[in-house]
Amino acid sequence: MGRGRDVNEGSPMDPGEARTAGYDPDAVEVHRKGDSAYDEGRQTVDGLGPDIHASGPGVADGVAEGTVGHRISREEMRRAARDGVVDREEELKGDGAYGSSTSDSILPAALAELVGTFILVFGGTAVAVGAILSLPTAGGAYDSLAVALAFGLALAAVVAAIGHVSGAHVNPAVTLGLAAIGQFPWKSVPAYLGAQLVGAMLGAVGTWIAFGGPGRTEAKLAATYPAQGVGDLQAFLLEILITFILVFVVVSVATDSRAPAAIAPIAVGFALAVGVFIAGPVTGGAVNPVRALGPMLVAGDLTSVWLYILGPIIGGVLGAFVYERTMAKH
Repeated sequence: MGRGRDVNEGSPMDPGEARTAGYDPDAVEVHRKGDSAYDEGRQTVDGLGPDIHASGPGVADGVAEGTVGHRISREEMRRAARDGVVDREEELKGDGAYGSSTSDSILPAALAELVGTFILVFGGTAVAVGAILSLPTAGGAYDSLAVALAFGLALAAVVAAIGHVSGAHVNPAVTLGLAAIGQFPWKSVPAYLGAQLVGAMLGAVGTWIAFGGPGRTEAKLAATYPAQGVGDLQAFLLEILITFILVFVVVSVATDSRAPAAIAPIAVGFALAVGVFIAGPVTGGAVNPVRALGPMLVAGDLTSVWLYILGPIIGGVLGAFVYERTMAKH
């Protein structure tokens, strides 16, 4: 059988020319169709914009070059391009909360948790100490409204800042809740918990620096304790409930692919603010074991510490399980 003219040597022959020149007319016709399909495929690929060319190794070239020698329909090419883009997006997605990756080095993530927890505890407890000491700010003193908002706004800022790095847990109840439902590796839990505790203690030290001796001796660095007349059991159950709210919201916006990513910091910050609004007058509204333990350790008073550790952890695990088992879609 004669050979067909190479597609790169110029325009292909027609069948009559092929016979005269000694080429196989069938082979020439195949290359003629291949040229036409290649040109059409390349125009289609280019028309889809730059995404297809960035959608994984060789997707654009593979789609166009696959048209040589046989005709591929326009719909098949579009489908191939779309699949390539989707595959590339899936490769770039993280497997942790807020798109973070649990397979990356643990050191940057742990450092992010330390800094994030420091910001949360320092930002919240400093405002709370100012309220306890009735210190003036711009035109008046802090009040209980400012305390809840301070914690909520601080958490929203932290989620936006480090969510893509570590998942912005900044709370052992969140870390253990995600690990319990398989959304966070257990091997990374100790590093996260240690970083969160150190960050909380540094936050309490920052509050001590800001307000001096009275901040520690009179305000206890805004450590959380049951209010007068409130029993440990009542406080324990309330901490379970408010942490359930927080972690339920965290799991819903941080792990479910249907949740809009832009709303996550606001949703999580509001959930924490709601918890502090509810429990502030009763338990102080810890909603976070290290938020309670850090100031307690620096202030030197561990009264009722057990309920602020167990309550939030139980509530966090329950919140994670309820969402994961009934509503989640990954």
